[in-house]
Amino acid sequence: MKANFDYSSQLNQSFTVYKVDMLFEEVISNMAFTIFYDGNCPLCAKEIKMLKNRNADGNLAFEDIYAHDFSTKYPELDWQALNDKIHGVDENGNIFIGLDVTHKAWSLVGVGWLYAPLRWPLIKVVADAGYRFFARHRHRISYLLTGKKRVEGDCQTHCENKLK
Repeated sequence: MKANFDYSSQLNQSFTVYKVDMLFEEVISNMAFTIFYDGNCPLCAKEIKMLKNRNADGNLAFEDIYAHDFSTKYPELDWQALNDKIHGVDENGNIFIGLDVTHKAWSLVGVGWLYAPLRWPLIKVVADAGYRFFARHRHRISYLLTGKKRVEGDCQTHCENKLK
C-alpha cells in the first residue's frame, strides 16, 4: 500500500510541511530528519556527501531511493513521488518536499542561513520553480556540470563508499 500524501501545505517554523496519514515508524524511531534522495544523481550524491560531512550531531538520516533494499524497507512509500522530488520526514511524521528539505537539512547541520533566502515569500516562488526544473532534468544537468548523468556502478556500494 502506498503512502497517501496530503499535499495541503502548512507553515511550521518557517518550513512548508506536509502531513501524511501514516506513521513512518522506522524513520521516526531514529529521531532524525530523514532525507529520501536519489543516490543515482551525481549532483544529489555530492550534496548528500556534504551533508553527511557536517552531520556530526546525527540530526540527519539518509535513505537512497535507489538502494537495492529500499522498496523492501519502505513498501508503503510512493517511489515515483520520491524520485520526482526530494522528500524528507521529521520525527513528528511531517513530510517536507523540494527546497524545504534542503533548507531543513542544512539548518540541522548549522548553515540554514545560507538557504533561508530561498524560503522568503517572494523568492520562494521562483526558487521552487527552479527546483522543479532541476528535479525534472537533474541527470542532464549533472552531465553538463560533472560529465556524468548517473553515479557509476552499484549505487548502494558506490554511494556508501563515496559518502563516508
